[in-house]
This record gives sequence, structure tokens and C-alpha cells, in this order.
Amino acid sequence: MAGKFDLKKAKDGQFYFNLKAANDQVLLKSEMYKAKSGASNGIESVKKNAPEASINDLT
Repeated sequence: MAGKFDLKKAKDGQFYFNLKAANDQVLLKSEMYKAKSGASNGIESVKKNAPEASINDLT
């Protein structure tokens, strides 16, 4: 099973998303968005740009 995005609405009415691994561990928490469309655009941006992300090993 692949990871998933959970799109949520906060108590203050703003929207955010979490990227979760197959085991439901949260890998990424987004910023808060005033509109649901903004959060949806954020998800699409992560999906588009994550494969190109570099890895910085800081150990």
C-alpha cells in the first residue's frame, strides 16, 4: 500500500494536510491554508516536486 494524503479542516476553519506512510505514520504536516483549494494545491505541489527532492544526510 502506498502513502496517502489526509486533507483536514482545523477548528478555526483553515485547511491543512498530512502525508502519511502506509503504516499511518505522519511524514509531513503542511502549513495552514485559508481555502480548501489552497491545501489541494499544496498536495499537488508535493506530489509533483517530491520525486525531485534531494536528500541531505546531516548525520
